[in-house]
Amino acid sequence: MKLLNLFNLTDQQRTEIAKLGDVQVIEPADLNSENSSEIDVIYGWGKQAPDVLNKSANLKLVQSFSAGVDYMPLSEFAKKGVTLTNVSGIHAEPISESVLGYVLAFARGMVASQAARSEKKWVGDQIRMQNYILKDRTAVIFGTGRIGQAIAEKLQMFGTKTIGVSRHGRPTDHFDEVVTDTEGTDKAAKADFVINIMPLTAETKHFFNKQFFDKMSSHPVFINVGRGPSVDTNALIDALDQYKLAGAALDVFEAEPLESDSPLWDMDNVILTPHISGGFKDYGNEAFTILYKNLASFIKTGEVAVNKVDLSAGY
Repeated sequence: MKLLNLFNLTDQQRTEIAKLGDVQVIEPADLNSENSSEIDVIYGWGKQAPDVLNKSANLKLVQSFSAGVDYMPLSEFAKKGVTLTNVSGIHAEPISESVLGYVLAFARGMVASQAARSEKKWVGDQIRMQNYILKDRTAVIFGTGRIGQAIAEKLQMFGTKTIGVSRHGRPTDHFDEVVTDTEGTDKAAKADFVINIMPLTAETKHFFNKQFFDKMSSHPVFINVGRGPSVDTNALIDALDQYKLAGAALDVFEAEPLESDSPLWDMDNVILTPHISGGFKDYGNEAFTILYKNLASFIKTGEVAVNKVDLSAGY
């Protein structure tokens, strides 16, 4: 079996893979016209991957190093019978901690203090009485999977009411209430925080658009740690300009890196982070754990153990 490594594998991880049997790890620099047609497994995704997908008759498994897979050729995988797995689950803790940080930054006056700092203004008297605590506030979370549940669990510890939005609307752990996508906008309109962690699909592209933001009657803080293209950036900027939103915390964007001339850079009520909310020091080890489980199972049974992506749904 030949595995093309397009992510990071340590020496120890290579040793663990070798214990599974006859698995040859091939690096991008070692790809050639002969072995690129013999690749069985791809770990990660990169510029060499499409050519391997096109040439290899053996390719049966792609293990993504991300949770979102909207940038991958899912229809080609389906046509060629390639199984795709992701690393969904390893982001729940880092992203939920990031979201909690964003929420507290707005609630406890850190965003307003930072904005005043640029002008060297002491604004304690103005900000102090605008601060609030999270008890009895409402957060509407679009996405009730593992990340959504981790966010909801942390917010509930502060006494925040959590409303989840999903396609199915079924009760889910750590949510006080779960509604369907069609009901979610009405719930968001009256929320204090609107949090997006939805995957990117044809249905979710520009889900957060002018029509959505126009309904925000309670001026919530909008937080996006999902996918950038699920938000219409121009509509978001207009909503911030017109105070339909009290502010925003954005970790993902329609175009990355964020354009240098984007008005978002200069908005005092906007937190910008460069797509880092899901990152952490041990990411490579956590991703490898999933690869190893799937590789071991695939060698033994021809099936993967965890995190198989539904190619038709896109997640």
